[in-house]
Amino acid sequence: MNHYATKEGTARYRDRSKNMLPSDHFRESQGLWMSSIGFGTYLGNYDESTDIRYRDAVLRAVELGCNSIDTAINYRFQRSERSIGAALQVLFNDGKISRDELIIATKGGYIPFDGAPPKDMNTYFIETFMKPGIASSEDIVSGSHCMTPRYIENQLECSLRNLGLECIDIYYLHNPEEQLQEVSREEFNKRISAAFEMLEKKVSQGKIRMYGTATWNGYRQEPNAPDCLSLEELVGIAKEVSGEDHHFKVIQLPFNLAMPEALILKNQRVDGEMTSILEASWRLGVTVIGSSSLLQSQLSKNLPDFIGVCLKGLETDAQRAIQFVRSTPGISSALVGMSKINHIEENMKVAKIPPASIEDFVKLFASEEE
Repeated sequence: MNHYATKEGTARYRDRSKNMLPSDHFRESQGLWMSSIGFGTYLGNYDESTDIRYRDAVLRAVELGCNSIDTAINYRFQRSERSIGAALQVLFNDGKISRDELIIATKGGYIPFDGAPPKDMNTYFIETFMKPGIASSEDIVSGSHCMTPRYIENQLECSLRNLGLECIDIYYLHNPEEQLQEVSREEFNKRISAAFEMLEKKVSQGKIRMYGTATWNGYRQEPNAPDCLSLEELVGIAKEVSGEDHHFKVIQLPFNLAMPEALILKNQRVDGEMTSILEASWRLGVTVIGSSSLLQSQLSKNLPDFIGVCLKGLETDAQRAIQFVRSTPGISSALVGMSKINHIEENMKVAKIPPASIEDFVKLFASEEE
């Protein structure tokens, strides 16, 4: 039995959903069939009731056709990973799903607490990271970010335990642009290279299948901004580390009706030409996952009327916001934070209709200009 997502497994999941969902809900990328709506786990209290809600929400989402699940070790102080792990155990034990049918992604880079904020943050850092030799105070940027190979390796192993998995399908460096607040671009590239080298080793060890960068600002900035990331440069570093067969294959960035920069901002240089991050990713063979599809629920109500006119067949503004993201050319999956069953059932209704046509999608921007 495979301990990671496979083309055969994700195709089996897709085919099993045919009676419920149209085939274009799933997109093939990096040899996997990925649901166009993904499950996000960022928000929520750090308590047992929220843990249970997330566990049950994962179960319902998978039942309704969502096979892309995203988290991070620092989300809810490691509780989001553990809630997903609890849900996966139920699914696997009941025989309702196979490991090779689900695409599991997580992230490392921030200092995570363990279940709840510590009484003394300095003592926690010393005991948890400094004394075991995992990280030193000199490794930390902005008081909370670290991406040294030893630290990321430790975080990956912790995530595997939290999730109850032998292998994670996608592992992201979490907001690496944080480092550029305190280090030069040259030093940043050295740190990225060292992290990529370690992650390539983890691929060869079977701990991850591919890796990437999950960002907030890095791919949305003007090209001359101090913390703007160049995808061509990052792919070049991956090639220097591991050749053409490198595993830097995925990026994640916020994309929604209020934050459309990935589509409209030409901040990436590829082969000497300035283009958007979505175009650059396509040219460079990198998958794009859209995060914050609802902008933490801010786009779930009171959208302008023209959006409903362009994005037809939907009942709520939340559904329209999700439809915008999943209909955008170049976006493989639209992540939506979902910890309540009724939200999952509302949001997954979007999967039952085709993505917006190119004609309607273009009208959306023409209407906005008017």
